[in-house]
Amino acid sequence: MFDRKIYPVLESHLDKKQVTVITGLRRVGKSTALKYLIDKATTPNKIYFDLERIENQNIFLQNSYNDIERSIELLGFDFSQAGIIGIDEIQMVKNSSSVIKALYDKYGTKFIVTGSSSFYIKNHFSESLAGRKRIFEMNPLDFEEFLQFKKINTKSIQKEKWKSFLPTYYDIYKKWYEEYIQFGGFPEVVLAETNEDKTAYLKDILNSHIELDVRLLGDVSSSDVLYKLILLLANRVGSKVDYSKIGSLLGINRIKVKEYILLLEYTFLIRTLKPYTKGIDKEITKQAKIYFSDTGLLQVCGQTSSGVIFENAIANQLYAIGEVNFYEKSSGTEIDFILDKKNAIEVKETPSDFDLKTLQRRSKPLELKNDLLIGRNLAHSGYKEFIWGGNIF
Repeated sequence: MFDRKIYPVLESHLDKKQVTVITGLRRVGKSTALKYLIDKATTPNKIYFDLERIENQNIFLQNSYNDIERSIELLGFDFSQAGIIGIDEIQMVKNSSSVIKALYDKYGTKFIVTGSSSFYIKNHFSESLAGRKRIFEMNPLDFEEFLQFKKINTKSIQKEKWKSFLPTYYDIYKKWYEEYIQFGGFPEVVLAETNEDKTAYLKDILNSHIELDVRLLGDVSSSDVLYKLILLLANRVGSKVDYSKIGSLLGINRIKVKEYILLLEYTFLIRTLKPYTKGIDKEITKQAKIYFSDTGLLQVCGQTSSGVIFENAIANQLYAIGEVNFYEKSSGTEIDFILDKKNAIEVKETPSDFDLKTLQRRSKPLELKNDLLIGRNLAHSGYKEFIWGGNIF
């Protein structure tokens, strides 16, 4: 068992009456987190249901709440006492939130649930469990967690977090960071022994995502169209999306393209970054940019350049830390990322002094607190006034 950074946060919610909802990409570690919490619970009155199993679906699909309650009791749960019911993959049964609400209101039973789709959880759950839940989003492993899964001691790296480039640190961790960028942070991918196995896992995750999450929740008539859309988006990472052009390439209208992209975002496959605006600047672009939630998935989707993959990796690393935007004017002036509305960030594979000065010039009118240059490789010139990507977690 590997601990995740989110575990203490989830554990602190165990004694709260609210439903604990864990959501995120498929196979990101939600089920493991749920089982971890059930094991941590001191009460012996607890039970677990995996709604990907037909027999468990049938329990929650019964028309009578009383029959559902009786079925759960027959399996060993005692509603007359305080207890915990864990439910995995709640999106597999559409009325599951209504069942949870009924039992929550009647008995005050603590529920811990997982689901792969924010579309279902944030919308349907908002209606039926208003004020009764707290949603926790679970992401792929960050770089520190990645190292821990590799059984590498990470005590010393905390001191180097967000520090400027240090050759010793770079030499020790460069190999691992390159693997992290290439294959991403899905736990089973990180633990796989060969690159072939890692790639196979990633392809399976992508296929399962399309068939079990996106098509289950959306009006998607063809997996082929959806897969082609994902490939097109992989070639547009870090760029604003032209819905009409993509629709033309796929043979569907731009409204449908927009709906599909929104569905991919709601099911956590992609992230859209909104522009940073100060209101007074009328030249700032209003379109969002797209990034994949995991660079491993991005790389199995197309021949994306190494620079774009690195930018996507940094986008994800920053997303786990705070609020992320980008800045771009219609004239073409841009800043890759704005973190927490106070840090201007430029990402370069091989950074230079020119890149830092350009960033400083562009960010000056925005009156931001810090100008940060993030790099992947050390230049032949030996320039070191940047933060290495492996220092960000």
